[in-house]
Amino acid sequence: MFNCFADEVYTPYRRVLVTGATGLLGRAVYKEFKNNDWDALGTGYNRARPCFLKCNLLDEDAVRGAIQGFQPHVIVHCAAERRPDVVERHTEAAMNLNVHACASLAKEAAGIFLIYISTDYVFDGRNPPYGENDAPNPLNLYGKSKLEGEREILRHCPGAAVLRVPILFGEVEKVEESAVTVLWDRVQEGAESCTIDHCQQRFPTYTNDVARVSCFCCPQDPSLRGIFHYSAKEQMTKYEIACAIADAFNLPSSHLIPMTEQPAGAGAQRPQNAQLECSRLELLGLSVEPTPFKTAIRDSLWPFQHDKRWRQTVFH
Repeated sequence: MFNCFADEVYTPYRRVLVTGATGLLGRAVYKEFKNNDWDALGTGYNRARPCFLKCNLLDEDAVRGAIQGFQPHVIVHCAAERRPDVVERHTEAAMNLNVHACASLAKEAAGIFLIYISTDYVFDGRNPPYGENDAPNPLNLYGKSKLEGEREILRHCPGAAVLRVPILFGEVEKVEESAVTVLWDRVQEGAESCTIDHCQQRFPTYTNDVARVSCFCCPQDPSLRGIFHYSAKEQMTKYEIACAIADAFNLPSSHLIPMTEQPAGAGAQRPQNAQLECSRLELLGLSVEPTPFKTAIRDSLWPFQHDKRWRQTVFH
């Protein structure tokens, strides 16, 4: 029912269930565990595909059936509505997924090591950097929903690990899938000038690095419980991200104009600088040296380059 490789004789002993495995981070997490000899089951819903289980995380019976049927040793809960502006517009649906689904999953995770992916948006960004013990104060509904999700996870599954991460990018199916890679179109426009935010500080983090951290945290260790932070170290505004993308692909950036004031009606309020302090993972020897931004963005966006011969000139 769950294993599309049922004809193979060898089945890894360690089993991991990855929710949201059709999404940006979930795909990377699923792939990382598979590459490290785990028997991985990925779940999706709207984008479920062959070899993944279609599972509505709002259906408690479906969640229970998936867990009891697969009997994972580890669950990595990546599924979420992570677009702040969408959360503001479709609050009830977002709260159901970001909060209530967490409660349902955590209730069924007794005896299973559960990793919950959260966000730096639980902080207001006024006094960075933020450690794991600093008081959250989310500015928007997305941050509030993820904070409530954290609390539901830890309330029902005290042995769980919460992993907070910042803005993510990685191997996208379309550039709009990440708030980082979506800048690709603006970079490529070239002939037409465009303004890009140069106020809010970001720490764009590669999904493959987050996936490696998630895998390193398994199998369960008694010290691995509670809240952890992981983040890349390169600090950039969106304008600086766009310029770095242009530089990585040897493209001009003179058409990109820094915008130093937030326009009225710019959507959900974002924190000014929610830099995460990540020493807890580092002290446990479980952190990962972040992939340099230019290297990671090349790997993420090169399939969208019109002239694939570019790859030879940039990498050599």
